[in-house]
Amino acid sequence: MTAISLKVNGKAVSGDVEPRTLLVDFIRTNLGLTGTHVGCDTSQCGACVVHINGKAVKSCTTLAVACEGAEVTTIEGIAKNGKLHPMQQAFHEEHGLQCGFCTPGMIMSSIDIVKRNGKKVSEEVIRRELSGNICRCTGYHNIVAAVQSAAEKM
Repeated sequence: MTAISLKVNGKAVSGDVEPRTLLVDFIRTNLGLTGTHVGCDTSQCGACVVHINGKAVKSCTTLAVACEGAEVTTIEGIAKNGKLHPMQQAFHEEHGLQCGFCTPGMIMSSIDIVKRNGKKVSEEVIRRELSGNICRCTGYHNIVAAVQSAAEKM
């Protein structure tokens, strides 16, 4: 077992993990934060996206020990004072979700896309950059609309 310490959603956490423990498993099992989903275990679907030191990362292929000292933000950590993050609100208002399984990863990836590309991010850029996030329910039209709507408010 290896001891790790990091910040998750602004709170210091620590734990003993096997060196092969994936970050997604540490988040879900050790911390009980189940908003980060496991969809494929191969980094294909994007349901597990979290932010590590402000950057979107797929947690199903990231070792927990590699995050020693890092700041990790999960879907549970983006709302502030009971108010949804603008991206969460936009997904709700634009009907950018159906079953909701992919939604946490989509939202976390979308926040990163807007941070890197700015308020006027194009549909083409959004679609290209969300290609690593799979939604089996929608045609992505409303997801793209949600990202563009949120971008104006972020």
